[in-house]
Amino acid sequence: MVIENFLEIIIPYISSSLDFIGIIIIVISALRGAFKLVANKFDYTNNDDIAIDLVKAMVLSLEFKLAAEIAKTVLIKTIDEFVVLASVAILRVVLSF
Repeated sequence: MVIENFLEIIIPYISSSLDFIGIIIIVISALRGAFKLVANKFDYTNNDDIAIDLVKAMVLSLEFKLAAEIAKTVLIKTIDEFVVLASVAILRVVLSF
């Protein structure tokens, strides 16, 4: 009972932190890609490295978001919450391939 109450308090902070890290990764990588594109004077012919870096950052971000979803599984109390959580987790795993 004490552990359950502790987890109900701490898990939202953990999952929010992991979500925030994922968002920060996306924002920083998008800014880096934009700066590289401007530095290349919007030359669209040699942008493969920019695209690859952005995709790698998105996959890493999805891993943090998935970790946040996994942490939220501790607090699931109904089957409806489980279905929503499982759907989001499956979608994120599929998108990372």
